[in-house]
Amino acid sequence: MRIAVLSGKGGTGKTLVSINLAAAAGSSTYIDCDVEEPNGHLFFKPKAVQVEEITVGIPAVDNTLCNGCRKCVDFCKFNALAYVKDSLIIFEEICHSCGGCMMFCPVEALKETEKVIGTVENGMSDQVRVQTGILNPGEVSGVPIIKRLIGESNPASKEELTLIDCPPGSACVVMESIKDANYCILVAEPTLFGAHNLDMVHELVELFQKPFGVVLNKCIEGENPSEKYCVEKGIRILGRIPYDAELGKLNSNGEIAARKSEKYNAIFSSLLKTVRQEVQHETASDS
Repeated sequence: MRIAVLSGKGGTGKTLVSINLAAAAGSSTYIDCDVEEPNGHLFFKPKAVQVEEITVGIPAVDNTLCNGCRKCVDFCKFNALAYVKDSLIIFEEICHSCGGCMMFCPVEALKETEKVIGTVENGMSDQVRVQTGILNPGEVSGVPIIKRLIGESNPASKEELTLIDCPPGSACVVMESIKDANYCILVAEPTLFGAHNLDMVHELVELFQKPFGVVLNKCIEGENPSEKYCVEKGIRILGRIPYDAELGKLNSNGEIAARKSEKYNAIFSSLLKTVRQEVQHETASDS
């Protein structure tokens, strides 16, 4: 059972929801796909961490073979190649590793070489397996790291829980994070801006035809534009997390509320039960 947690912007609370659901579940896997700014490991503090480098293929040129035809330059839509003063220059920082330039080279002057773009870390925190993707600064895309993370998370059974902490927004890295998810949790704040960002990720999960529900975070008394949006669109509200000093203190201290507070263990355990029921309902409807 793969549950993706996403939001339209950073700071909304998707990591808060992800780590606490994983902790409340006990035996589970937590995957941090926010590879540009992963922070789930700061809460879990995993032990026995193993690190794997992630590489992509990029072209390297043998200028003694290059005849200056510029077919590779014309092919590359990312402008990662340029032919200047009888020499082919490759800008590794903007290469998207598609391999097309090597296929188009008529004299085989371009060969593939490996470039490290980041790492994947695997460790344990109590019963939770913690997987973290880390993209090196300046790299063009974290998609290869996310593919590795998602590919590694093969649950032993359909009931085994995997929480996918997605990157914020709705770009390619988010699409890669949710494509194999059984269910999506959208986290939203009680503001007009929060409702706008909820609309953005709502469109995304609808496009991917994923079953989903919303968790309203930082709830206070009074008007809640995100809740109003859910009511107008007929979206299931899975739960509400209060705007609370106790939770804020635990979070700022890098503590997992479900492990430190009976109150929040009950809140997130109830939310997890609701999500499991939603997934089971969707599975029964499909069969």
